[in-house]
Amino acid sequence: MSIEWLAAYLLLGAFVGFFAGLLGVGGGGIMVPMLTSLFAAQGFPPQHLVHVALGTSMAAIVLTSLSSLRAHHRHGAVRWEIVRGVAPGVLVGTFAGTFLATRANSAHLALFFACFMAYVSLQMVLNIKPKPSRSLPGKAGMAAVGGVIGGVSSLVAIGGGTLSVPFMTWCNVKMQEAIGTSAAIGLPIALAGAAGYLINGWGSSGLPAGTLGYVYLPALVLISLVSMFTAPVGARQAHRLPVATLKKIFAGVLILLSAKMLHTVLGA
Repeated sequence: MSIEWLAAYLLLGAFVGFFAGLLGVGGGGIMVPMLTSLFAAQGFPPQHLVHVALGTSMAAIVLTSLSSLRAHHRHGAVRWEIVRGVAPGVLVGTFAGTFLATRANSAHLALFFACFMAYVSLQMVLNIKPKPSRSLPGKAGMAAVGGVIGGVSSLVAIGGGTLSVPFMTWCNVKMQEAIGTSAAIGLPIALAGAAGYLINGWGSSGLPAGTLGYVYLPALVLISLVSMFTAPVGARQAHRLPVATLKKIFAGVLILLSAKMLHTVLGA
């Protein structure tokens, strides 16, 4: 790997980790479109571009989520009873979702990703927050919610924060605890997603050297190496920086990256 690619993956890891810790979202939102473009530039087969980007992103989110989780736990912001309630559904939904994703073509996945990121960006710009109006559901309800969060997360390679934070806020969970708990929920999502993309890509023909299933190991190692250190930095800055302003800037970045991803995939 040339020094240019090495530097690109390291910078991507630093950016991803910081914003994952700061905003509770952003891992896959940044990684998937960036990796799609980087993989295309490296000459990866067009039919595997988005699948490898999704699989690599999911695997990279494992260490980012773990690091962010620990930082929020130290601040006492993780509601572990909620994590335990949604974890079974999250694991099943995420793992099952990878089977759907790997059977879809890259163009359809890219279009779904772009539409979902448009929703995320609109939510950030307008600062849409559901009014706390109910309590958390029972065991079956929590598992069902986890399944939906996991299924959608597997298709866009996110840690689930864009879905779990609004849900918890709606259920009268304080915003700081919702963000911290979302970081913890991101870990089983990432583990199940990474396993699913690895299994589904196993034995696929035409994959480039250095891949394990749909996970590109060089990118995984370099991104994870940096993001696990920058995620706690972002979490610490969550109470010091103008998060509302940063969210709007971040939303614009997501839209631009998603548009670039569509151009890369549809033009491949």
